[in-house]
Amino acid sequence: MKNVFIDGSAGTTGLRIVERLMQRQDIQLLRVPEELRKDPAARKDLMNRADIVFLCLPDDAAREAVGLIENGQTAVIDTSTAHRTADGWAYGFPEIGGLRDRIKAAKRIANPGCHASGFIALVAPLVEAGLVAADEKLTCTSLTGYSGGGKKMIAEYEGEGRSVLLDAPRQYGLSQSHKHLPEMQKVCGLASAPIFCPIVAPYYAGMEVTVPLFADQVKGGKAEIEKVYAEYYRSGLVRFAKDAGESGFLSARAFAGRDDMEITVSGNDERLLLVARFDNLGKGASGAAIQNMNLLLGVDEATGLAV
Repeated sequence: MKNVFIDGSAGTTGLRIVERLMQRQDIQLLRVPEELRKDPAARKDLMNRADIVFLCLPDDAAREAVGLIENGQTAVIDTSTAHRTADGWAYGFPEIGGLRDRIKAAKRIANPGCHASGFIALVAPLVEAGLVAADEKLTCTSLTGYSGGGKKMIAEYEGEGRSVLLDAPRQYGLSQSHKHLPEMQKVCGLASAPIFCPIVAPYYAGMEVTVPLFADQVKGGKAEIEKVYAEYYRSGLVRFAKDAGESGFLSARAFAGRDDMEITVSGNDERLLLVARFDNLGKGASGAAIQNMNLLLGVDEATGLAV
């Protein structure tokens, strides 16, 4: 049995991890006793006793927490943005490139961002296969449920007398400096970050990431992209679906509550739509973190997950 400590277990990502791990017989969750909840020494002790530590903290707190681990045995899975492009950290998306083997051997794993996960799943295989050039100028639109904004946003959307502006989708990241952009660019091997349009909508969970392409942006057409995806995603929690529409629609809530991801290709000979659908708290956060933990433990990577 492995000892696991979750630093930040009261947040939305931490709570989902706890929920999944409570069903496991191979995991012992370490918890700070209530009477020592504010004692930094107690927290540090548990982090150093754990085989695996999940960090579900703001960036600065995550960086500080890593410094509290004084042994070379404890593995860290950080769900914050702090280490996603940092040297010495494995990027926690096992389906991409050779990352699965690197994750298995790592002691420091940076969990991907939710929006970034969809973009990377769609773009990285095409750049790797040479179908999309690394210097191509791309755009991306990502629709997410409000749970991705954490407890404060959840309370805002679910509170009484909320603003009528919350009844419609709201675009954000208007400065084009969203925190997920560096990992989107780096992991896909792009010369520049995409124009990125994230949108939060009035539903709890579920994400739909869309990358549109003109035909002249692709070396090949729809069939070639489908072939790359079908071969690329033969294992893991990402799967390619050739026909996934719902009578001409694609709902962003289709994978709410799940920990896997589905990607599709739509469009025609002139314009293509690449779409990834998943749960922003699943494959976009907690599910991905547990998948990475499973790889460290040497068990099936879908163990304890809803797929």
